[in-house]
Amino acid sequence: MSPKPSCAPLAAPAAAPRKAPRAWPPANALIGATLLMALILLALLGLLWTPFDPLRIDLLSRLQAPSAVHWLGTDEFGRDVFSRLLIGARTSLWISLLAVSCAVCAGTVIGMLAGYLRGWTDRLLMMFNDALLAFPGILMALGIMAIIGASQYGIVLALGIAYTPSVVRVVRGSVLSLRELEFIEASRVIGNSELYTMFRHIAPNCLAPLCVLATSMFGWALLSESALSFLGLGVPPPAATWGNMLASSRPYIASASWLGIFPGLFICLALLAINLFGDALRDRLDPRMRK
Repeated sequence: MSPKPSCAPLAAPAAAPRKAPRAWPPANALIGATLLMALILLALLGLLWTPFDPLRIDLLSRLQAPSAVHWLGTDEFGRDVFSRLLIGARTSLWISLLAVSCAVCAGTVIGMLAGYLRGWTDRLLMMFNDALLAFPGILMALGIMAIIGASQYGIVLALGIAYTPSVVRVVRGSVLSLRELEFIEASRVIGNSELYTMFRHIAPNCLAPLCVLATSMFGWALLSESALSFLGLGVPPPAATWGNMLASSRPYIASASWLGIFPGLFICLALLAINLFGDALRDRLDPRMRK
């Protein structure tokens, strides 16, 4: 006699465990954004208030160690180091922002023209761009500064030219991957001009890689400005930047170490903040990093 078939319901297959979504913003984004906002607030504070006049010379107070009166000490001319750091933050961050803005604007236009128009326009623009890429950015900036002279807007122009080729490469690569997609073809079919199609449909889709590159370039520009000022080709004294404050501290590194420690610390904190925030932004905007 054959056994009766069981009427018990079959067990449902176990569902695959779902991964918890990644929290946004992550810790590195919060730390980077907090540090960056603190530095920006310090730069804005320098516009409104400083404990002492950053340009006032007081030889009776020269090379004083940090104290309750001068929080970060005084330099070789008796000027308050904290006041000069506030003014230097405004100058250094402003120069970096202007340089990155110039590079992004010029590089976006050139990269879109090269990637979208193709043909002889692409070959001519990219030949010139590759020639600029052959030079290291800091070396090109040094050469430009040696020609036009040391000034605040001279260093903006030099860094903007030095970093434009990198933006051109990134934007051109994005445009080449977008120009053959269906919505671009549809824009052409309905009669939109090439200029309208580029700036209305292609440019917004290039923003993600461009934002990631711009955050990285901001750190490069800040470091390059400090290096050029350290070499004497940046903003000329008595104007304060973090780079020329470091340069002026070299003869006193053993006897008055605070003159070099505090500007160097501010530069390190700014670079740390920008790198942390840039990495988090890349993870957020790059689809390949979301896994």
